[in-house]
Amino acid sequence: MEDIFILNEDQRAILATVARFVEEEVMPRAAKLDADPDPEAGFSWEIVEKAHEVGIRTMTLSEKWGGLGADSLTTAMVIEELARGDLGVSVVMAQTLKIAQIMQKALNDEQRARVLPGFAKDPRGVLAIGITEPDNASNYFLPHPVPFRTTAEKTKGGWIVNGMKHFISNGNRASHYLLFAQTGKGQPMAEGATCFLLERGRRGFSIGRVHDKMGERLANNAELIFQDCFIPDENVVGAVGKGFNVLAEFFPQSNAYAGASVLGVAGALHQKSIDWAKTRVQGGKPLIEHDGIRAQLAEMRMLIDASRSYIHRACWLADHQENGWDRTLGALPKAMASQAAWKIATWCMEIHGGHGYMKESGVEKLVRDAAAFLHSDGVNRTLFLKAANFMFRD
Repeated sequence: MEDIFILNEDQRAILATVARFVEEEVMPRAAKLDADPDPEAGFSWEIVEKAHEVGIRTMTLSEKWGGLGADSLTTAMVIEELARGDLGVSVVMAQTLKIAQIMQKALNDEQRARVLPGFAKDPRGVLAIGITEPDNASNYFLPHPVPFRTTAEKTKGGWIVNGMKHFISNGNRASHYLLFAQTGKGQPMAEGATCFLLERGRRGFSIGRVHDKMGERLANNAELIFQDCFIPDENVVGAVGKGFNVLAEFFPQSNAYAGASVLGVAGALHQKSIDWAKTRVQGGKPLIEHDGIRAQLAEMRMLIDASRSYIHRACWLADHQENGWDRTLGALPKAMASQAAWKIATWCMEIHGGHGYMKESGVEKLVRDAAAFLHSDGVNRTLFLKAANFMFRD
């Protein structure tokens, strides 16, 4: 196994570009966008367009399709760096980057030729995946013998889709979607769901409400509503009734990318803690000279470094599964990183004292953001059960 913990020159160059992008384009906008009470208004097309200009938006596409051909490990590093500036921006890009990866692998030749060139050229091209429903969320991670409520019934030349998805990241902004709908009546979703390629603007497909979230406000999550929406046969991804095979085969790094997003928030909280501890004087000396605070800052560093190593291992093995991919790596890295981030968030507030509770400190925003991934990309308790099933089912 090659040493995945040493940055190569390409990764250094990419991360330097991303760091400049975060400094110049994300950080100056983030606080104001986050504070807008309209949940839809936190999203910024300007940030997406700037990400397109510097090559971030398309970096997981191969050079053939206009990208950099970035691997999953490099992509996780980029996602973490974006989240140091803002979690929502990281999520917008992480969804787009990972779904672009899936599309390259899962779409057939005709579908790739039809979709990828236009997506690569569109400076506002972002992607979404429609899985979660009001009644079906955790049972996607722990398959339960119930079907999706969103159904697709066969008709001449295609399928008629009815139902609703919700909590969908980029749901109201995406140009293309991967949609999961029930095609096998009476079957559980893991055995009777089909993945469809869905274009924005298709008749019978509309956007419902944009969810008003506590944090991660620079990313929009929305409802997808289907009312007799016709999707042609040529938009079926993979085999009919085998939608979950698409996830299992082409989605192994999703969990690690989510972990990278929340890890960026943990890094931002850690840096705020250090900066405050160096300037705040208590008991006649800066906080950082108090042994208890110094030790706590070191423990934060340990949690961040350990979570990052776990995420990087998962990402590298997702691309090199013959070297020992373990399916628990598709569940546990995000749980570890999000727990670490939440602990670091509470410590950061404590180090700041009353100042940390005030909005002007910036800590409050990061605490709200850190809370998101205790649930996003799978509730942690569910992910632990998913990993346990992988470990003990046999």
